Amino acid sequence: MSYSPFLESVRVELRTKHYSLKTEKSYLYWIKGYILFNDKKHPDEMGNREIERFLNHLAVNRAVSAATQNQALCAIIFLYRFIIKRDIKGLNYSFSKRDVTLPTVLSADEAQKVIANLYGVHKLIASLLYGCGSRINEALKLRIKDLDFANKSIFVFRGKGRKDRYTLLPKSCMQALEEQMAVVKSLHQKDLNAGFGLTSLPPALIRKYGHAVKDFSWQYLYQFN
Repeated sequence: MSYSPFLESVRVELRTKHYSLKTEKSYLYWIKGYILFNDKKHPDEMGNREIERFLNHLAVNRAVSAATQNQALCAIIFLYRFIIKRDIKGLNYSFSKRDVTLPTVLSADEAQKVIANLYGVHKLIASLLYGCGSRINEALKLRIKDLDFANKSIFVFRGKGRKDRYTLLPKSCMQALEEQMAVVKSLHQKDLNAGFGLTSLPPALIRKYGHAVKDFSWQYLYQFN
């Protein structure tokens, strides 16, 4: 499917309701898959029968996990509730088998060995993940302003459950963080001199702090090519 005004309307609704970008991509993927599976019929022309067929297909033919099947269901429920304006009830479909597995947890020694074999920015990211218990998406979204060396804390914006929180800034990471900040500051200044250097901000923040798009403190901590 090429550009679809219908899927774009779903995207707008997701953003209006402040769903995360990760959820947006996931929901659009499953909604598109649902439509394609049913020969591109418009969702307004479909209902429980087509939804059940799609969910059964995921469980039986694609053997997806229970979590994946539930994610697809949530996307379809969102589609009908907020776009089609119809609630879906009484679904009867095959559930994917929910595997019960124990998580693999590295020992402290194993974690240190992994980190010791990393270099540069990747080593810093892994050290933060291990040292302050942050999640990968949280670590990658850090901005300069989120680091508080005086109070040895890190501000996590819209973390798990879209909640803000503070976490500890590991002493072992301070020097590497300062060095990374120096790299970002130098790169940012070069970009400004060349007429660039703007960072991305949510629309509401741009309206409130328009100047922040060029401010060093709002720059992301990591710059990837």
